[in-house]
Amino acid sequence: MSARAQVGILGGSGLYEIAELEAAEEVEVSTPFGTPSDRLRVGRWEGRPVAFLARHGRRHHLLPGEINYRANIHAMKQLGVERIVSVSAVGSLRETIRPRDIVVPDQFVDRTRARASTFFGEGIVAHVAFADPVCPELRRHVLAAARRTGGGVHGTGTYLCIEGPAFSTRAESQLYRQWGADIIGMTNATEAKLAREAELCYATLALVTDYDCWHAEAEAVTVEQVLENLRANAARAVAVLREALRELPPRGGGCRCGAALRDAILTPLECVPQAARQRLRLLLAPYLERAGL
Repeated sequence: MSARAQVGILGGSGLYEIAELEAAEEVEVSTPFGTPSDRLRVGRWEGRPVAFLARHGRRHHLLPGEINYRANIHAMKQLGVERIVSVSAVGSLRETIRPRDIVVPDQFVDRTRARASTFFGEGIVAHVAFADPVCPELRRHVLAAARRTGGGVHGTGTYLCIEGPAFSTRAESQLYRQWGADIIGMTNATEAKLAREAELCYATLALVTDYDCWHAEAEAVTVEQVLENLRANAARAVAVLREALRELPPRGGGCRCGAALRDAILTPLECVPQAARQRLRLLLAPYLERAGL
C-alpha cells in the first residue's frame, strides 16, 4: 500500500470530508475484520500526512451500531497512523456545557451492548489497561489547540456512550447525570478501546449540539437540532484540527499507548492458533517477532 499517514481523523455527524487535505487520494483498505465505513482520504495537511475517514460513511448511511469499528481502526493502523483524533457530536448533560461548546473528555462510560469492541478472542486473550482511556499527551495537545481557537472549551469530562440509535429517555438522561457523566454520544468508547488495543494514541474532540433531554427549559432533542448545531460547529472543528496539526510534536514518551499490549496478552503466543496470529499479525508483529514466530 503506497499511501501512508501519521495522524488519523475520524469524522462524525456533519464532518464527512476535509477540503484542506492537499494532494489527497482515495484509498480502499481491506482488513481482516472486513470493510471500513468508507474509502479513506489520505493527503497532507499543515505539512503532515493525514488519513481521514467518515465513521458513518460520507453519505451518513451507517447507524452507530452498524459501524465496523474494528475495520476502521485497523485500516488506520495499516496506513501507518500512530495517533487518532475523533471528531464527534455529543449531547450535554451539564448546564455549564452549552450547545456549540467543545469538550475534550478524559473518561468514558460504555453502555453499548451489541457491537464488537475488541480485536481479541477466538484463541487469544488480552486485557489492555483502560483506567485512563484517552492518550494524555494527545489530549493535552488537542485541548491546547481548542483553547487557542477561542469559544467555549471544557478541558475534562466524562463521555457516556450509549448503543443508540434512539436518543435517551428523560429518565435515562437524568440517571446519567447522577452518575457524573458530562456528555453523551454513541461511538467513541468503542473506538477508544480498539485504538488502545491497536497501540494507537486516541483523543476526542467533542462538539456539543444539544442538552440531551434532561433540561427542563430546553426542547427534547431532534435530529434537525443536532444537525443544525453540528453544521455550525464544523468550521470550528476544522480550525481546531488545523491548529493541532500545526503544533503537533513527534510522538514521544508522554504516554504508554504504543506499548499497550506489552503486558496485556495472557495467552502464550506459541499457543495462539495460526488463524488468530494471521488475523492479528499487524497488531502483534513486534511481540511475534520477539517470540520467533
